[in-house]
Amino acid sequence: CRRESYLAGTLQSIFEKSSPEELEEMVVVIYLADFDVLWSINTAKEIEAKFGSHIDAGHLVVIRCPQDIYPTLEGLKRNFNDPDARVRYRSKQNVDYAFLVNSCTKLSDYFLMLEDDVLCAKNFVSLMKRFVASVDSSWTTLMFSKLGYIGKLYHSADLAKLARFLLMFYDEMPCDWLLEHFHRVKAQPEEIRFRPSLFQHMGNYSSFQAIRNKLKDDDFVEVWNFPDNPTAMVYTDIEVHKQYQPIKAYNTRNGYFWGISPKMGNYFLLIFVNSIRIKKLQVLTGSNDPKADMLVSGIVELGRGRVTTGTNVSCTSYSKLGDFREGKIEMENFMTETSDKVDCIRVLVTRDQIEWLIINRINVWILKEK
Repeated sequence: CRRESYLAGTLQSIFEKSSPEELEEMVVVIYLADFDVLWSINTAKEIEAKFGSHIDAGHLVVIRCPQDIYPTLEGLKRNFNDPDARVRYRSKQNVDYAFLVNSCTKLSDYFLMLEDDVLCAKNFVSLMKRFVASVDSSWTTLMFSKLGYIGKLYHSADLAKLARFLLMFYDEMPCDWLLEHFHRVKAQPEEIRFRPSLFQHMGNYSSFQAIRNKLKDDDFVEVWNFPDNPTAMVYTDIEVHKQYQPIKAYNTRNGYFWGISPKMGNYFLLIFVNSIRIKKLQVLTGSNDPKADMLVSGIVELGRGRVTTGTNVSCTSYSKLGDFREGKIEMENFMTETSDKVDCIRVLVTRDQIEWLIINRINVWILKEK
């Protein structure tokens, strides 16, 4: 964006939020997409002046493609009744990304797509690696942000296909739509998204005609300790809406539990396979935009004495831990190494509500034994 450049801030965030070990595992590739040769030369010089040490270490590469290898950007069909300027902008952007990903096919095992105006969470590389290792199904795209092109991860082995896909349909629709179609045609029907988001949009202006753009990801967390979420069975007596099953609130993949109008006495129950001591507990309910479907009145209880009766598993006794405030509860340091271990965590509804209930996440950090 000519009006305001965020590139230096983005690079600084990438490098400062990464450990020396993480830096050794990455190569940052900057694609200078502007057709203005002088601007590209000056920008490259600025990057070298500020981040020369990373270039010398092989952690930063700057590339550019000449205008004459681009397909035509004039006289394109106006799908969705977009104005000509918008069609040209989004079509060029598709080609930009195609050339970028094609240039990165041999650089690494994975490719992370970012924009030039983002903030990164601390140690985002390690968090992403841990999430990749936890995904037990084949995948084409993993998402680490819910905004546009930010934070999408691909296998480098798929990049040549992605480049061809973007070029094939470059004049049909915006890039973020094409990226969604790409994972669907490669047999990944649903999004797989890590939460919280590891990248935040920080720009105030779009690169398209410098239009003001203050879009933010309200799931972004700058410092995040990956929850342990030990193996547990998840039950509820709240009526489940469609495919929004209880387990979706407890794993770190995309999804959430969505239940219909809970009544007083309804519960949402985690039963751990092994007894644990809890260092920190976080339960988040409701949608962010708009604020809705949160737990209006409820408590969290800790259960002990796991018991199986026929096909039912539960705990014999429960003690109150705390109350929900504005749809969430977050508590830590309420157990010590001598505390009795717990077998269950139960969310108990204490008042009827007409609104449905979304449980976004239940995160559990274990108090490790020394």
